[in-house]
Amino acid sequence: MSSSTPPRPSPAAGSPRAPRLVDQPDFLPRLDALIRDCGGDPATFEGKLIRDQLLTSLKLLSDGRGTGELKLLTAAFKELRYAYNVFDDYPEPHKISIFGSARTPPTHPDYLAAVDFSRRMAQAGWLVITGAGDGIMKAGHEGPGREASFGLSIRLPFETNANEVIAGDSKLIHFRYFFTRKLMFLSQCEAICCFPGGFGTQDELFESLTLVQTGKSPMIPIVMLEGPGGTYWNHFDRYIRGELLAGKFVSAEDPGIYYIARDPQDAVEHILRFYRNYHSSRYVQDDYVIRLHRPLRPADVETLNSEFSVLVKTGRIEQRGPYEVEDDHLTLPRLAFTHTRRGFGKIRQLIDRINSFDTGA
Repeated sequence: MSSSTPPRPSPAAGSPRAPRLVDQPDFLPRLDALIRDCGGDPATFEGKLIRDQLLTSLKLLSDGRGTGELKLLTAAFKELRYAYNVFDDYPEPHKISIFGSARTPPTHPDYLAAVDFSRRMAQAGWLVITGAGDGIMKAGHEGPGREASFGLSIRLPFETNANEVIAGDSKLIHFRYFFTRKLMFLSQCEAICCFPGGFGTQDELFESLTLVQTGKSPMIPIVMLEGPGGTYWNHFDRYIRGELLAGKFVSAEDPGIYYIARDPQDAVEHILRFYRNYHSSRYVQDDYVIRLHRPLRPADVETLNSEFSVLVKTGRIEQRGPYEVEDDHLTLPRLAFTHTRRGFGKIRQLIDRINSFDTGA
């Protein structure tokens, strides 16, 4: 326990804790009235979520949370709310998060590759999200320019808050905590490109791989790139296959979650190919629903059933329209099946197979 945080008082031995106001029968109606006063509807699912947030916050009082804990929770909640508001103004187009070292100098081949890659992604219509510092982060802004860039700054004593490309822009967001910053990196992008870097870069990369591997994040392309003559990703891949895969710490298909690109153009083509027909995916209860830009031929659906039956818990992979509970992208065709909730590296292979079919586009 921190020396600056006093211990929380505990009830005397043998005495029950005093009843909390938040547990009284008339308390929830009071919260509902407050939600209505603020323009919300407590009868909706969203209104109930707001009520839960209010209730959880008020319970912190009777929980006896210390000042440091309350400051952390409050700051994290406030900066997430602000970040979501910034991104909410840019729902389209696709966005890519770029990770890499802040120490890479502008003359380094990795820096030049990052400028080239990010420029090509912007030319393809994508927006770029990266940190706001120097090195690869600055290169990721330099390529697409200020208008097509987001900067997620982290407050550190030894790094500048923002490079000159993104400084002062409305899409520059300052974070106090790494975990809230990483959440926005991952929740707001449809692809990731990672350049060589240190502990922070490796942390961002491995968390991205873990979230995709475990199904906690939607399947997205994760590309690794460096300048000509680099050996960073070859060493990385050798370690993954020689230690993790050989030691059976990961599944045989898991290395397929990432792709080591030959050069910036190869990286761009890999990302765009991922979205050739695949649009997005979600769960409807236990059913995994893949939205497509164009429907598949019946013979192609049969091919998927033959090659990917290991992913199906019961039934078959079927082509269909939207589920009744879905409320977005309703015009897009779907592939759906009851998923085993395992083998997400195999899901990546399924998406690649879907994109390989000729749909006449």
